[in-house]
Amino acid sequence: MNEPKTVFFIGKPGSGKGTQAKLLGDRTGWTVLGAGSEFRAIAEENTLVGRKIKREMGQGLLAPHWFAMYLYQKALFSVSEDTSVIFDGFSRKPEEAELIISSLTWIGRTFHVLNINVSDEEVTRRLVGRAQTSGRVDDGKFAVEERLQEYQEYTTKSLDIFRTMGVLIDINGEQTPDAIAVDVALALGL
Repeated sequence: MNEPKTVFFIGKPGSGKGTQAKLLGDRTGWTVLGAGSEFRAIAEENTLVGRKIKREMGQGLLAPHWFAMYLYQKALFSVSEDTSVIFDGFSRKPEEAELIISSLTWIGRTFHVLNINVSDEEVTRRLVGRAQTSGRVDDGKFAVEERLQEYQEYTTKSLDIFRTMGVLIDINGEQTPDAIAVDVALALGL
């Protein structure tokens, strides 16, 4: 039996992480677990935490690493040992990257982190366009600028951690979604 795969998608906001996670999940039948959808669902709740998450998302801020890691661990613990899984949007802060490495090493699960590379200009173009159709509070012009700043401050450090571990694979994200999906499949040996 083949060893189950564990794949993380990482990249700038609007890089296409969610699209590629869905395409890979559709192609393989692997389970897709997304941080963004979890946070957006929580932001819709009329609770103290829901309102706080909604405010911070509207400002383009990343959730605290401990909250993101709570959602990651909850998702990881729900996956059976013989199931391949795709994580979308986790691992954005260095503390998250370190916990992912530690937890997966501890349970003996190998993993790959696919970094979907796009320029800041492309991110802005995509997210401003998406904001007009999706109504997402984290896609407004101000939020995009803040999200890119958060990416530079935190996520680039996570990338360095994964690169040092030898698990990071860079993918050109400025192609069509289908061309990116081909590169993702090749990178994973599918």
